[in-house]
Amino acid sequence: MKTHPNTSVHTDGPKANRRFTMKYTKEERLDIGRRIYDGEITRYQAAEEYGVGEQTARSYMRLYRDANQLPPKHNTRNFHIALSSSSKPAGIKEFEAMTKEELIQALVKARITETRLKKGYMVKGDGPDKEYILLDSKNTK
Repeated sequence: MKTHPNTSVHTDGPKANRRFTMKYTKEERLDIGRRIYDGEITRYQAAEEYGVGEQTARSYMRLYRDANQLPPKHNTRNFHIALSSSSKPAGIKEFEAMTKEELIQALVKARITETRLKKGYMVKGDGPDKEYILLDSKNTK
């Protein structure tokens, strides 16, 4: 009969479909957690690779984070991958230099401009020198 590494539960025979718990040492759990925290693998990949539940993999990552007094990561993996790729969108350099508040302000401004364009006009200038320019007599929605 076969047994899975790190466990004494059989993987074939009548009890093969029964769920089992793998026993990893603290060092192994910390290493799994490090891989998740560093973005080498997702918790879903870790769950499959190590035969644990997704929540267990997540708890390993938290264990590693807490043991090393690291800040929580808030799903920033895809954001960092996008910024680190060699094919950055045009104009990304100006956004990389902005603070969080400046990025929020730029996003709000872009949404206002988008809404105005959908309504069929745009604005040039600021303050009393504002000029409203109609794009077309039809709504562009």
